[in-house]
Amino acid sequence: MTEVRELRLVVTTSDYDAALRFYRDVLGLPERAVYASPNGRVTILEAGRATLEIADPGHAEFVDEVEVGRRVAGQIRVAFEVDDSTEATARLAEAGAEVIAEPTRTPWNSLNARLQGPGDLQLTLFQELDD
Repeated sequence: MTEVRELRLVVTTSDYDAALRFYRDVLGLPERAVYASPNGRVTILEAGRATLEIADPGHAEFVDEVEVGRRVAGQIRVAFEVDDSTEATARLAEAGAEVIAEPTRTPWNSLNARLQGPGDLQLTLFQELDD
């Protein structure tokens, strides 16, 4: 069996420049590669370690309830671990993200915020807590 070496989440958006500014310049994902052709543009951004989290509807509903207080996410939600979820939430909101829920301490001891970002992506920003 071939080993998977990388996970890429591909986001198609009509406002490429705004999404690029938000995820690269505001969230801070570094550029790995940029390609342009007569057919369009793509930028590949590094996001640290990638995982694929598979949840059943009950667990997804539980996470929404903890982070937001109600069911809000669709089939896909992107989670980014950050050093300071309160600061990152404010920075992303200032750059145009819609804050769905401010940072909330979770039962699994992290501080999670929920936002709606460019490219119609629902985002969780999470900070692992030590105590």
